[in-house]
Amino acid sequence: MHFAYTIAYVADVEASLAFFERAFGLKRRFVAPGGGYGELETGTTALAFAQHDTARGSLGHDYVAADRSDKPLGVEIGLVATDVAGACERAVSHGATLLTPPTVKPWGQTVAYVRCPDGVLVEICTAMS
Repeated sequence: MHFAYTIAYVADVEASLAFFERAFGLKRRFVAPGGGYGELETGTTALAFAQHDTARGSLGHDYVAADRSDKPLGVEIGLVATDVAGACERAVSHGATLLTPPTVKPWGQTVAYVRCPDGVLVEICTAMS
């Protein structure tokens, strides 16, 4: 078994893809006909988005939508950057909310947290050495 993808359930797949392109410099890999699902090019593991109707239809249950919760959900997307502060500024300039400014952790990694307009929590961090 291997980790293949993470799918964030969002109200507007196109808006989420466009935000991640502008804010983090990621590129689109795939958008399904009708726009209910889309993926970004992130290496071997895909970051994807599914529209709420598509997600609920596949799951067969309701769930807590990230953009409907006052607090971030208890899961994050981790993106590695060499310049965490610059990456945070870029994300915020495109509509993210800064939750935790860049902080150097005891193990030497720089970590920051932003919340995207679609409610997704993103950790921006340096690579672990």
